[in-house]
Amino acid sequence: MSLDQLINLLLAVTLTEMMLATGLGVRVMDAIGVARDGRLLLGAGLANYVAVPFAAVILLLLANADPMAAAGILILAVCPGAPYGPPLTALARGKTAISVGLMIILAGSSVLMAPLLLFLVLPLTSRGMDLHVDAPGMLRAILATQLLPLCVGLAVNHWRPDLAARLLTPAVAAGKVLNAATFAVILITHGPQLLDLRPGGILAMLTLLGVSLGVGWGAGGRWSGDRKAVALTTSIRNVGLGLVIAAGGFAGPSAMTAVLAYGLVQLLGSFLLALWWRRGPSLAVRPDDQARAQ
Repeated sequence: MSLDQLINLLLAVTLTEMMLATGLGVRVMDAIGVARDGRLLLGAGLANYVAVPFAAVILLLLANADPMAAAGILILAVCPGAPYGPPLTALARGKTAISVGLMIILAGSSVLMAPLLLFLVLPLTSRGMDLHVDAPGMLRAILATQLLPLCVGLAVNHWRPDLAARLLTPAVAAGKVLNAATFAVILITHGPQLLDLRPGGILAMLTLLGVSLGVGWGAGGRWSGDRKAVALTTSIRNVGLGLVIAAGGFAGPSAMTAVLAYGLVQLLGSFLLALWWRRGPSLAVRPDDQARAQ
């Protein structure tokens, strides 16, 4: 087995396991609660599927990015619903239930939205290169490694919560081991390319992260806990899914390197912001949340 084949296998197994563990730890009612809030759902949908991809295209054009590297960033821009959103929201003392609900809804809706959006935005930064979206392959990857295991985990948690509780701790531990192994192999393989990133590319990534946080905060409404949840859920794109898509649909290392680079930038930036929010003063909170805290 070649190193690239090992990476593809590790990516698929890691993402599948993480989504299964996520489903085991959340409730279907969390998604239903968010879906009933039409204003919040519309704002989060526009932020994740319109504002972030549009901002990514503008920044990549301004940075004159390499078309293959741009493809990697665009893959992440159209793939929301990462499982890291709820833990970061909890760290920031945001409304975790909103982050969980949005994660489920975005992960499910990306089955249709991600291939469609990538098909629309990829030609804008290709600069004449013959880059094609393997929509069927992208759809299969999302279904097999994201939606199906998430639904299995949700079903187990709904029908057998006792079993889900027993499986959750080893599933989370396995996810940490798989994540560490996967990123170690990718860093060993693509480390030299990461060191060759231009300052303009890093600045574009930081700007896109800031835009993602800003539009997410604005879409969160008037309450601080809601805004933190939507902002962090919007800023954390699905790196695991992005790497699976980049490895399966784009030849050469540039796309995967871009996905990995922006994945590291967004995770570190969002983590530091969550820590700052946790230590900072509390802003406006929902009256029902304030009553429960007293």
